[in-house]
Parts: sequence; structure tokens; C-alpha cells
Amino acid sequence: MTSALGIRRARPADRAAILALLAASLGRDASDPRYDDLFAWKHEQNPVGPSPIWVATDGNRVAGVRVMMRWEFHLGARRLRAVRAVDTATHPDYQGQGIFTRLTLHAIEELRDEGLDFVFNTPNDQSLPGYLKMGWQTVGRLPTAVRPTSVAAISRIIAARVPAERWSLPATVGVPARRVLDQPAALDTLVNTQPVPEAVTTRRDARYLQWRYGTPLLGYRAVTTAEGPSAGVAFVRMRARGPARELVVADVLVPGARRALDARLMRELARGTEADYLIRLGGGLVSPGPMLRLPGQGPLLTWRAVCEPLVPRRWALTLGDIELF
Repeated sequence: MTSALGIRRARPADRAAILALLAASLGRDASDPRYDDLFAWKHEQNPVGPSPIWVATDGNRVAGVRVMMRWEFHLGARRLRAVRAVDTATHPDYQGQGIFTRLTLHAIEELRDEGLDFVFNTPNDQSLPGYLKMGWQTVGRLPTAVRPTSVAAISRIIAARVPAERWSLPATVGVPARRVLDQPAALDTLVNTQPVPEAVTTRRDARYLQWRYGTPLLGYRAVTTAEGPSAGVAFVRMRARGPARELVVADVLVPGARRALDARLMRELARGTEADYLIRLGGGLVSPGPMLRLPGQGPLLTWRAVCEPLVPRRWALTLGDIELF
């Protein structure tokens, strides 16, 4: 019975059981060492702090798990402390007993005691109804834009209506991201040129960028202007989506957020990549590059209040903020 299950914060001794449960639930190969490394990167090495994890237990057995990944945003001069609802799993022997809901609501109550502002995520169509029943609100679809790199690629783009692969494909555009990330002073100089955000934006600094794009697991590349990273940088990775190869433009930073410099980087990416198309978030009908908005497409952003009662109206997120692993 569900009522007999205990719910508590995860302990170090639970780690192996949590990884095994996530692997079984999400269809991952438990023998693939990359998933252990990925878990450590996401939930233990995050510079904002380790992810809080809750487990449902039946005696010594882990029956369910819920992980919230810490994140920080800013809006104007305000710092917003958030978590992203990410990994969750219920053991097949305990499915249909409301463990997902109990774990999630229990987590929110503990996060409220911490003074956390809100929870966000981009659920799929299958999980969305469950989140809405627990008080989540839909913010809207995040504007998504693409740029084909050739006429021949268009047919492959049309056929690419399937989920993207998790792991990156080899790419030659730019340089390995770590080469640029090893220049923290230049990165901080660039970040400090960004205007005060009028929309909810991830708090960036060199330490965050080094964590987010420096992991070798995901093969990020960095493309800079000839003047070096302090004059502009784009962090990208290539992955398969059906028959197509897409270049994920995860983050773009240019001095003063100048649109012309952003467009220059996009044109350089399009010329230098072997991908069929570029994809990124943000912009109007025509984004820098130029890149064309996909009408009615894009991840669905959802939000749940914790201590911040009102959902922000304006968001400026990147694919680097909401990529799923």
C-alpha cells in the first residue's frame, strides 16, 4: 500500500539504487558508464548546488525517486532561486499508487521551507496533465527558430519530426568548448557587458559556463569571433534527429547583446558546420542569422509557484537552459 511507503531525502547510500531505478524507468543501458557521469555532472557538480533528491521507500527498497535540479535566474536586479523538475521514476512494482505525485508535492513543501521561488520544466504531452493537476501553469511555447544550411537539407528537416538523440555527434565547427572555457576572465568580461535583463534570464558567469558547457560527455564546441571570446562566443553541439543532423545553438553571448554581432556568429556557424540546420530559442519571426521562427513549435514551458506567487510574464531562455538529458 502507498500509505505504508516512507518519503525522505536521499542519502549517499541510495545512489546506486537511484541510478538503477532511473535506468530501468527511462530505458537507459545501466551498464553504460556515461549515465553515472551524467548524473554526477547534473546533480552533484552543479555550481548552484547539489540537486535535492527525494525517495519513496518500502523498508530498505527504493520504490520511487524525484530529483529537482537547482537553477538561478535574474529579472532586473532580482535574483530568482529555482529548481527544474527533471529526473523521476517509480519502480514497476509500485506504479499506479500515486508515488510521483506524493514525492513531487512533498518536495515542494520542503523547498518552500528553503525559501525557493519556483519550479520550472518542459514536460512532454504524457506527463503534462499530471503536473497541471499539481498546480503547474503553462507559460507557453518557447519560440524556436531554424536555419537550413543547404537546399538539399530541407527534405531531411521535414522528416526530422522525432525526438533528438541524447548524445552528441562528432563535429568540426569551432573548437572544443573547453579551450574557450579555460579563459574565465574573458568570459566574465563578456558576461558583464550584458544589459540588465527585462525578462527572466539564467544567471551566467564563467563558473556557470564552465560547468554547463565544459563536460566532455556532451561534446560542446565553441565558436568565437576572430577577436576571441571576449568579443562573442556561441556554444553548440551537433546531434541526430531522425535522418537529419541538427546543430544546437545552446547559448550565444556577444558584447552588449548586439543583434548584428549575434547575426554574424550565426552566419559563421551556418558556413562552418556539417549539420543540416541550426536550431535555437528566441527571437521574433526572423531571428539573427537570419533564422526563421517555427510557428506553433518549441518546448512548452511550465511553472509552479513555491514562494514566488506570480508567474513572470517575460522569459528569455536558451536551449542551454532547457536541454533534456
